[in-house]
Amino acid sequence: MNIMMSLLVMLPIILGGIFLFGVSIYALILLIQLMKRSIIALDIYIDKNR
Repeated sequence: MNIMMSLLVMLPIILGGIFLFGVSIYALILLIQLMKRSIIALDIYIDKNR
């Protein structure tokens, strides 16, 4: 019974940790894509103004 209770307590913590980990990775990927797009846009902008 004690092991079951500890598992019930640990499960939401583990799931929450996995969820936060996934969200942070997703945010990081979006940030990298945004940076790449802004760099490409800056390159095009500089090329047009030459």
